[in-house]
Amino acid sequence: MKKDIHPTEYRLVAFKDMSNGHTFITRSTVDTKETETIDGVEYPVYKLEISNTSHPFYTGKTKLVDTAGRVDKFMNRYGKHMQNRKK
Repeated sequence: MKKDIHPTEYRLVAFKDMSNGHTFITRSTVDTKETETIDGVEYPVYKLEISNTSHPFYTGKTKLVDTAGRVDKFMNRYGKHMQNRKK
């Protein structure tokens, strides 16, 4: 294995799931600009779109709510092509 390729400067970072507001704290080297106070301690915050508390595989729900509108963007972009292909 190569030496000195892994970071050594780990710090406590709060990861926040934006779909349900769940926050967990772990050590990381991720670069963040925002901070949030949790239990009286200020942590750098990294925002996640989805985590194990909102992912359908872990929650048992069968449908994922699309918060960014990706399906609509796809249909707007390629809808006409898909209709022509069906004919």
